[in-house]
Amino acid sequence: MKGFIEEFKAFAVKGNVIDLAVAVVIGAAFGKIVSSLVENIIMPLVGVLLGGVSFAGMTYQVGDAMITYGVFIQAVVDFVIVAFVIFMVVKALNKMQEVGKEDEATDDTPEEPSEEVKLLREIRDNLRR
Repeated sequence: MKGFIEEFKAFAVKGNVIDLAVAVVIGAAFGKIVSSLVENIIMPLVGVLLGGVSFAGMTYQVGDAMITYGVFIQAVVDFVIVAFVIFMVVKALNKMQEVGKEDEATDDTPEEPSEEVKLLREIRDNLRR
């Protein structure tokens, strides 16, 4: 049992787990921001463009049940916007990582010497003989 607790403690304090927890908290806050953007800015503008239609009020009565398909449409738009923003962030991060890798690659590879340096080396080698 003690080994299990030690193993769990080692797992829980690893940097990756902490980073994941921070990412979840920031992601939740980011989701609230995007939801507010969709609900308070984008959907009213879409409603105006569609002639004053409010998606929140779109419902359909089936017997005693009220189907609020407007809320579903808003959730779909919310998802599309969140997915697009996450795509753009990941794309930007990948681009920055590629630039960093290119910088490392160019730093590691020695530059080709100029023709003058090659000629001077050849003269030096010939004089040594």
